[in-house]
Amino acid sequence: MLDLRRKSIALFVGLLCLGSVRVAKAQEIAVQLESGSPVKLGASDIAAMPHQSVSVDDHGKTETFEGVPLTLVLQKAGVTFGESLRGKRMTTCLLVGAADGYQVVFALPELDPGFTDRAILLADKADGRPLDGKQGPFRIIVPGEKRMARWVRQVTTLKLVQVQ
Repeated sequence: MLDLRRKSIALFVGLLCLGSVRVAKAQEIAVQLESGSPVKLGASDIAAMPHQSVSVDDHGKTETFEGVPLTLVLQKAGVTFGESLRGKRMTTCLLVGAADGYQVVFALPELDPGFTDRAILLADKADGRPLDGKQGPFRIIVPGEKRMARWVRQVTTLKLVQVQ
């Protein structure tokens, strides 16, 4: 009986440690360019970037999200926008990945201020507070979309992919 208790306690402690490792990893986002190693940006890197806020209807409740335009996050990792976004680069997409495996895609022109006035945000705050564990630490907010299917919670990766 005592051995079973020890094993149960060891398993519980192990699961707690595993959970804390996941939280620590979730505090950063990996930006994978078309070539090269991923660029890791931590919560402090994102917090130091210029933020915008947007008030949106989030499942029937008005919330004000604060975050960094996704374009700026990508630029920090080395992605260029503007006049260089033409030709073959028009077939580049951004694959956004979440901690639970959920993924969505944005065409690069959807993010470029030369093509649109809408700023898609990588949010780190809601109503003035850091995002909770269910939503964050990072969440994609897409103002103006009728469905929130691309509003990714717990964002962990941003990967550029070329569509053939």
